[in-house]
Amino acid sequence: MAVTMADITHLRKMSGAGMMDCKKALEEANNDFDKAMEIIRKKGQAVAAKRSDREASEGCVLATENGDFAAVVALKCETDFVAKNTEFVALTQDILNAAVSNKPATKEELLKLPLSDGRSIENHITDRVGVTGEKMELGEYEFVKGASTVSYIHPGNKLAAIVAFNQELDHQVAREIAMQVAAMNPVAVTPADVPQHVLDTEKQIARDKARESGKPENLLDRIAEGALQKFYKENTLLQQEYVKDAKLTVEQYLQKQNKDLTVNAFKRVTLNVD
Repeated sequence: MAVTMADITHLRKMSGAGMMDCKKALEEANNDFDKAMEIIRKKGQAVAAKRSDREASEGCVLATENGDFAAVVALKCETDFVAKNTEFVALTQDILNAAVSNKPATKEELLKLPLSDGRSIENHITDRVGVTGEKMELGEYEFVKGASTVSYIHPGNKLAAIVAFNQELDHQVAREIAMQVAAMNPVAVTPADVPQHVLDTEKQIARDKARESGKPENLLDRIAEGALQKFYKENTLLQQEYVKDAKLTVEQYLQKQNKDLTVNAFKRVTLNVD
């Protein structure tokens, strides 16, 4: 039985594959749609295996919030051309929607979740590999929880931030904090949240610089502690200068809204912009 344009269009809607790939799959499968879909999936698996050692440094980063939960995902590919493709962006959005709806604890759990057609996110990504011929992977999945949450996506879909707060607050105020996270890339909310290995590294750098400049050994630890205070002001969110008013720290800006308002957590995901 001859393959019709209606058959090809139907398979293309089902799979997202190109017209010629759909035509070839239908011809090979004698117009059996299930078999044709399997042919397209196997092609994606073969391409994925062949390109597994390639670098997927481009992609699409999207984020959203829903009440007390916010999530950000980064679907990665090899080229900016594919990253801007509407179907690639749509798949990223579908993955994000699944994350917010199901609140998985890990990226691995997210990959196993089904999309609207019942097939897993993992399988959908593999199918897109077959369509584009590029390596693809779910590079990042992060989430935060709090009394309220907010998300911010920087234009271009390469950078996004999510923030959780201990209280409800004005959405625009919350968005300003998410934009602060995106712009200033803090490493932690407060000094107490900075990982010990980061502190150790910063202190050692400060000691080495002081020693090289001829400072006496008995002053190195004091100099290192002073350097840490500067590090906290530049790299912990609440101690950073508020980008829209350098006279205020972020903590002071929040306390102007409500003296008990603070940030519980944040996440920032980026591709090729830092």
